[in-house]
Order: sequence, then C-alpha cells, then structure tokens
Amino acid sequence: MSQEVLIPKMTRQDKTRRKIKIPWANIFVVFFSVLLIFMSTFINLNIKHYILPDDMFASNKLVADDFIYSFYLIPQIPVIMFICSVLGKKMALTSVILYILAGLFFVPVFALGGGIRYVFEYGFGYILAYIPAVVFAGNILGEKYTFPAMLKVVFAGVLTIHLLGIIYMVFIALCKHSGLDFISGWISAQSGLKIVYDLISSFILILIGKYLHQGLKFILEQ
Repeated sequence: MSQEVLIPKMTRQDKTRRKIKIPWANIFVVFFSVLLIFMSTFINLNIKHYILPDDMFASNKLVADDFIYSFYLIPQIPVIMFICSVLGKKMALTSVILYILAGLFFVPVFALGGGIRYVFEYGFGYILAYIPAVVFAGNILGEKYTFPAMLKVVFAGVLTIHLLGIIYMVFIALCKHSGLDFISGWISAQSGLKIVYDLISSFILILIGKYLHQGLKFILEQ
C-alpha cells in the first residue's frame, strides 16, 4: 500500500527569502568603482613633451618653453577601461550607469558640475560613450586576457569614446551655432594627442586589471 508524502507548500514569504540574495561584495565593489570614476574626474595630469614651433625659422626670440607642449590630461577614460578589465562587462556597466545617473540627477560628479542640463555640454558625449565602450570592450575581453585581446579592447574602447564624443560635440556645437574654428579647436584639444595617451595608459591599466580580475573573481566566488 503506497503512502502519499505530503510536501508543505511554500509561503510567499519563504519564496521571497529564497529568491533575494544580496551580494554584498558585489555591491561594495561597484560602489568603489563609481567612487574611482568620480575621483578620476578631478585628477589633472600635467603632460609635457617636446615640439618644433611653427615659427622656428621665422623668429629669433625663441626660448626653451617654446619647444615644450604642455596640457592637462584627465585619466577618466583609462580608469573606465581599467574597471572593465577588473570587474567584467556586467559590473563595469553597472558602475558606469550609476555614475552617469548620479551626475545627472543627484550630485555634481562631472568635470563641469552636473544636473540634467549637463546633456547640453559639449563634453557629455564622451561620458555617455562610456556605456557602449564598456559593452564592446567587455564582449571582446571576456575571460581571454591575451595580448591580442587586450589590444582590441584598448582600441575598441578608447576609439569608441572619442568617436562618439566628437559626434555628440559637433551636434551640440551646430545646435548652438558654434563656428568651425571652435569645433576644430575643441576636437584638437579633447581628442587630438590625448587619444595616444589614452591608448597607452589604458593598455597599462588593463594589464594590471588582468591580475586584479583573477583575485577579485576568487574572492567573489567564496
């Protein structure tokens, strides 16, 4: 004679308890990454290198400073690539989106402040481009931290940010009826030689992120 085994039905509260699992380690890592992006916004690296002045042969009053080109570099793009290499696509994308939402609706974490009006700033396209850059870089990299993969990530991520940033800037400039001289000067200042420094520093940080990713993965799996 068979006996029926009665399985107690799970209440709605029991189901909720089983479904909700708060990954505190992931939350902490994402929060720290958002803070790191915010901090990188206000770091200005003074970059100097030698150049040949345009009026080198036309002027007899050249001084040593005329042969040195100096500009300030904000390392936010390399930091974005670093976070992507350490956290992977999902958590890096979450960090970037939270940073953008915080700047638009809560606190002025962007270089020139914040608020919803920031979408009309010339440089907002670079910030907005962090999202597709992280998606492209994360899809390419995955768990393959090989030299060719890291090179592809660097070029895909950095060039995506600069390209979309330039397109967005040109659109805003045209809406504001800015002249061609302003547009060309702005592109030269924001995406000229800085692209080279972003590519080099991003590769170095991604290489460092490769080893931090392995350690972080081990910690989160515990």
